[in-house]
Amino acid sequence: MYKIVLMRHGESTWNLDNRFTGWADVDLTEKGCAEAKHAGKLLRDAGFSFDLAYSSVLKRAIRTMWLTLDEMDLMWIPVVCDWHLNERHYGALQGMNKAETASEYGADQVLQWRRSYDIPPKLLAEDDPRTMYKDPRYAALKREEIPLGECLKDTLLRVEPYWNDTIVPSIRAGKQIIISAHGNSLRALIKILDDISDQDIVSLSIPNGRPIVYELDENLKPIRHYYLGDQESLAAAVKAAASHGAVL
Repeated sequence: MYKIVLMRHGESTWNLDNRFTGWADVDLTEKGCAEAKHAGKLLRDAGFSFDLAYSSVLKRAIRTMWLTLDEMDLMWIPVVCDWHLNERHYGALQGMNKAETASEYGADQVLQWRRSYDIPPKLLAEDDPRTMYKDPRYAALKREEIPLGECLKDTLLRVEPYWNDTIVPSIRAGKQIIISAHGNSLRALIKILDDISDQDIVSLSIPNGRPIVYELDENLKPIRHYYLGDQESLAAAVKAAASHGAVL
C-alpha cells in the first residue's frame, strides 16, 4: 500500500478579499500561515514523514509547504515546484471581486464560470498586462502553453500528464510524498484518482490547509482517503468551502 498527502494552500490574501486568484501570485494571510503550521502539527502527530514534496510555482502553495515542513522538521527535503500544479487560470476574471463580478455578469453566469467542468471564463486579451508571457517562471514554456483562461477540464489536461509522468514514478520508487497545490488543481487530481464523473466533480469542495491522506493499492487505485484533524471543525471548513465564493 502507498500513501500520499494532498493539501490545499492556507488562506490567501485574495481568498480573504473574495477575488478570483488563478495564476496571480498572492501570499498567505496570517490565518493561512497558521493553517499551514497546524497541518504540519497534524501530520507530525499522526506519524507522517516525507522525503519528497511537490508544489505549484505560486507562493501561497510554496509557503504553505515550507510552513508545514518546518513544523515537521523536514525543511531539508527536496521540494519540486512546477507550473502544472498551478491553480486554474481564471482569465479576464483574475483579480476581480466575485460579488462585483456577479453584479456585472449575473450570478448564474459567474456560478457557471466557477463551477462548470468544461466552460472557461472570459479569456484575457493577448495584450492584457495580467498575462504571464513575461513572467520568468514560465520562460521555458511556449507562448501557446501559457493560458489566457481555463476551465477545470483544461486544468486536468495539464495535471494528468504531470501526475502520470513525474509523480507516479516517484511513488512507485518508494518516495513518501506530499503535494501542496490549489483548489482546482487538486480537484483535477482527485477526479483522476477517484474516477469522478464530469458532473460530480463540480460539487467537490476542498478546504484550505487540511491534509488529505490517500491510501493507494499496488495499481495506485484508492483504497480509502480521509482528512486529518478534528472532524467537527473539518465539517465546518468543508461547508464554508462549498458555500463561499472566496475558496476557489
